[in-house]
Amino acid sequence: MSLYPDGVNALHLGMQGLAHDGAPAKLITLKNASGMTATFMDLGATWLSCILPLAEGPREVLLGVDTLDSFYQQTGYLGVTVGRFANRIKNAQFSLQNKLYSITKNQGEHCLHGGVEGFNARRWLVKESSAQHVVFALCSPHGDQGFPGQLDVTVCYELTDTNAVVISYHGVCDQDCPVSLTNHAYFNLQGDADLMDCRDHELWLDADAYLPIDASGLPISGCVPVVDTGFDFRQKKSLRKDFLQDQQQQDVGGYDHAYLLNPSRGEDDVVSRISLPDQSVIMAVKTSMPAAQLYTGNFLQDCPKRGGGRYSNYAGVAFETQYLPDSPNHPEWTSSDSLLKAYQEYHHHTVYEFVWDN
Repeated sequence: MSLYPDGVNALHLGMQGLAHDGAPAKLITLKNASGMTATFMDLGATWLSCILPLAEGPREVLLGVDTLDSFYQQTGYLGVTVGRFANRIKNAQFSLQNKLYSITKNQGEHCLHGGVEGFNARRWLVKESSAQHVVFALCSPHGDQGFPGQLDVTVCYELTDTNAVVISYHGVCDQDCPVSLTNHAYFNLQGDADLMDCRDHELWLDADAYLPIDASGLPISGCVPVVDTGFDFRQKKSLRKDFLQDQQQQDVGGYDHAYLLNPSRGEDDVVSRISLPDQSVIMAVKTSMPAAQLYTGNFLQDCPKRGGGRYSNYAGVAFETQYLPDSPNHPEWTSSDSLLKAYQEYHHHTVYEFVWDN
């Protein structure tokens, strides 16, 4: 199956049929002046495809699926919008104004990525679209998965002529509620091929501290310095270099840890660069969020993939910008305060910008 331009058409054809709610999925493909394309779907407000027009031919750099059956089978959150709260909340509960809230459990006793029916499982409204942007909207009612208040959110995807995918999140809730929205895209700059291993990628990351976790992915302390650990990416190195070299990684099969991004940076400063060893393709990330989860796809094995077959572990790397996991239970983490006050505006953005050899 040709990836471009026929691959875009094949993706639209492959996703035909009826979703679980009895209606077809809506797909929107954006294209910029250089010929880069990005495709999105209203189910889960999902980023389905990202194709770079390299000199040697088009390259798909986003892990994904191309049938509705595969979308419902996969459990890796491929490219979906995550909410109300990205990452984990311990024991699926938190206290707010002396009231205990119990939310749905979907990872043992804990809540992961918003619960049993998080935003990834919803059909979003296509509010507006053009050749280079699309806006999805969702109303999450009071009590949704146990969270308080009605939360109205929009996610805007824009494909710029500088080859960047800009994701902007807006929201308002009529009660105080912790909110942390992210996109769960997995990237492999080598291309969506049979033999894929994100550990060959090089990473630079502007973060002095990371969050230690237990085997369930729950924090066991506050953030600690990366210095003299395998979590130090302040100097560019391959993901493979210190892979599984410590107990923290061994407990979860690789990197699956939150980093506290340099708080002195500006919102338009690059916080991360992921690149191929020969630097032929580079992805730079900018964000307004205080933290990001680095995940090397440690549990991707048997996840359905585009074109048929299954992904293997480490097929792609995710860099999920967010508040620190379980921050609703840690008010002392003032650098990652995820509480959205009633009627205040939630607004964050993340930029994934691509550079390649022509």
